[in-house]
Amino acid sequence: MKTTVDVIKSSGEKVKFSLEKLKQSLLRSGAKRATVDMIVNKVLDELYDNISTKEIYNRAFALLKREQSYLASKYKLKRAIYELGPTGFPFERFISAVLTYSGYKTEVDKVLQGTCITHEIDVVATKNDTTTIVECKFHSEKSFKCNVKVPLYIHSRYNDIKSYWNSKAKENTVLKEGWVVTNTRFTEDALKYGKCVNLYLLSWDYPLDDGLKDRIDRLGLYPITVSTLLTNREKQFLLSRDIVLCRELIGDAFYLDHLGISEKRKEKILNEINMLCHH
Repeated sequence: MKTTVDVIKSSGEKVKFSLEKLKQSLLRSGAKRATVDMIVNKVLDELYDNISTKEIYNRAFALLKREQSYLASKYKLKRAIYELGPTGFPFERFISAVLTYSGYKTEVDKVLQGTCITHEIDVVATKNDTTTIVECKFHSEKSFKCNVKVPLYIHSRYNDIKSYWNSKAKENTVLKEGWVVTNTRFTEDALKYGKCVNLYLLSWDYPLDDGLKDRIDRLGLYPITVSTLLTNREKQFLLSRDIVLCRELIGDAFYLDHLGISEKRKEKILNEINMLCHH
């Protein structure tokens, strides 16, 4: 069983295969250790030098799906976020929905007045008489990182809006926070700058244990694109109807009727979603 092989990442970079990374990603899906060991052993049997990380992922995903489809849905979370593209708008709706389920009242695509100019803001979130403005940076390339220019730019916009908002005591709330959210990662300089100016940065795995993936798992707020039972066409139809969360389908299952999905298949889809969101 060969474990000391080179693998090719999506960026083209060559790195050593990490058995631990594969195990941890499978365990995070909620799979039992016996299932993880079985999948890892089968993947190890098929390893060869310069295999792509995508091929390893596809093999592990297929094996997990065979065991338990809703666990495969959790396993593909990162990829499912990329599938929200390419416009980035479904990602904004997704972040808005995550904040709504965290107790915020949210609005998407708002134009806000600043002291100097007006600004288009992706998400405006209000909670306990304080308002937060959120800028979403969606990237379809996994290797793309948000550099320091992004928080620099967002911070200057935030300050312009804040000075106007708080001078007018708009809607009896105080503008207290500016956020930048990305589906990829931030560079070290971007993180340093965010910390220095008190701009909240949220990425796939930052802050530690409270990144996007942690919040999604903790709240059971999976995007509709994680489903292993819906086709791409069906997912795009649901996204076009502003259904971005799996749990939104539980209350609005009639959307599946619009797609002409049979009762038997509808039952399977809703069962998978229920297990995913409430497991």
